[in-house]
This record gives sequence, structure tokens and C-alpha cells, in this order.
Amino acid sequence: MTAAFVSDERDLVQAACAGFAEAHGHLIEMRDDPLHLVARQRHPGRRVGLVSGGGSGHEPLHAGFLGRGMLDAVAPGQVFASPHNRQVYEASRAVAGPEGVLHIVKNYTGDRINFGIAAERLRQDGVAVRRVLVDDDLATDRDDTATGRRGTAATVVVEKILGAAADAGLCLGELAELGTRVGAASRSLAVASRSYTTLRAGEPAFELDPGQLEYGVGIHGERAATSIARPALSRLLERMVTDLLTAMPTGGSEVLLVVNGLGSATALELYSIFGHVSRILADNGVRLAASLVGTYVAALDMRGFSLTLTRLAPGWLDLWRAPSVTPAFPNHDEVLSR
Repeated sequence: MTAAFVSDERDLVQAACAGFAEAHGHLIEMRDDPLHLVARQRHPGRRVGLVSGGGSGHEPLHAGFLGRGMLDAVAPGQVFASPHNRQVYEASRAVAGPEGVLHIVKNYTGDRINFGIAAERLRQDGVAVRRVLVDDDLATDRDDTATGRRGTAATVVVEKILGAAADAGLCLGELAELGTRVGAASRSLAVASRSYTTLRAGEPAFELDPGQLEYGVGIHGERAATSIARPALSRLLERMVTDLLTAMPTGGSEVLLVVNGLGSATALELYSIFGHVSRILADNGVRLAASLVGTYVAALDMRGFSLTLTRLAPGWLDLWRAPSVTPAFPNHDEVLSR
């Protein structure tokens, strides 16, 4: 292992945000003191600002989804750390619509605390605020976890569907209710064969034998509750899909699938995984109505991937397919036609 290509780890997030904003200057703007990023474009029918954020190291989440049709502002924290509540507050003030602001928050303690403090300050200013808490991680759906299910890759699904709904003019309460429903209909599960590499030391955060897999890792590099002997890929995916389908709420037979890389999985691997999973779903009588394949919620360079399934309700597919203009979310004929 070797250290990352970083001149100064203390300034890495600031420097990365500055470079990202410069590379996508027609879409986003970076603001300092405190650090936050805002979209330059928004639909004229949008009455509520959408704000998200969280620790860095998960790119393109969240800044990659800034722009028309998705998020209005993002508060980036340090690597694997919550943004400060002042960042969330200033980002929200910058983009609040005439009916207020909606916070899209992953279920981690620091994020909940800092978004909560910012929300109280906003309410004192007379800004209406609601929160959607994303808690899709099946691996932490246990009684012994203090905060319950973690928020992982379903955040992208929530942000995309809510972005389209906000452009359609839904009010704050309607958006909060919709986001909560989408999150509740989503479950994710991640596996890894290698830890992420620590930025400063260039060493793995934890050791894993070559024949082992962490079954249920978190996006901050958290180890799974269970290490398993590495099975053949087809058997691994069958187990993951079975676990996800068993845990999902009942409803319609159509699902949206996200195959997400955790940082070091190649496109070759991710598309092969997608092909396997689509066949497993078909064998289980589940219709795959929409999909997204790629690295959208990384854990630095962790060697692994996650699967997210969202059971679709009427109208959600149209919102998922609605146009968006952001640095990272695909918006081309292949995606729109699926």
C-alpha cells in the first residue's frame, strides 16, 4: 500500500471541493466559511430547497447530485465525518424556497445531530424545515444497533425521486412524506473483500484473509458483523438478493436496482454483477423496472460493492426517469428508456 496523492490531508476536502466546483462551474458554486456547495440552476416550479450532505470519501455522493432535477445545496464534512451544523445552516439558508427546505439525512449519529441543530436555527429564523431520514442498510437492521439501520446507497434513489417531485411543485409536507416512503421501500446490502486504505498511512483500515468476505460493511468502512468464507459470485448474489427481498416491505412486483461500487470495483465487475442479479430477480418473479450501475456511493477505495432494491409505488418510476442535469447522475437515452 502507498499513501494517497494528497498534498495536505487537513485541506483535502476543501481542495477537492474547489476543484470539483471549478470543473463543473456551469452547474455548481462553492462557498467558503463555512464550506458548502450550491446548484446554479433550479426549476422555476420548485417551492422547496433540497439539502443533503455528510462525510466526504463517498464521492460522487453528495456533490455530484447537485443541479436541476436533484439537490439544491450540499454540506460536505471531513472524510467519514459529519458536516458542522453551521455548514448545514448556511447551505439551507442559501437555497430555501418560499415553502422552506427539506433535509435529506443518512442515519448516522453525527449527521442527525448536526442537521437537527441546523434545523432548529432555521426554524428560529422563520424557515420551515422537514427531514427525510434514509435508513436502508440491512446489515444493521438489528436490535443491538443503537441508531438502527445505517443510511447508505438508497440515498441516491431518495435524492433523485425527491428532486423530480420538487420540480413538479410538491409542497414541503408532501416531499417529506414521499421521501419517507421511498426510504422505507428501500434496502441495501454491501460486501467487501478488502478494507479501504487510510489516507495518511496508506495502510488498510482492517485486515481480511484472502478467502474471506465482510458481509454487511458500512460506507464509512465499518466492518461487518459477519465475515464469511468467500463463495462463488453466483451463490453470493443469490444470498444477497434473497436477504434483501426477505427484508423488503410487501407491495408491487416492480423494483429499482442500484449496483454500486465501493471504490475499487471495476465497471466490468459491476455490470457482470448487474447481469447476475437481474436474472436472479426474474427467477424470483420480480420485475426489474429501472436500474443504476456504477460507483455512486464509495467508501474511499474499499474493494466491494452494494446492492440496493427499492420496491416501486405508482408514479415513482416517472420521477426516477425525469430529466436532471448534475455532474454525476446519468441522464441519457439508455437510462431514461429503461
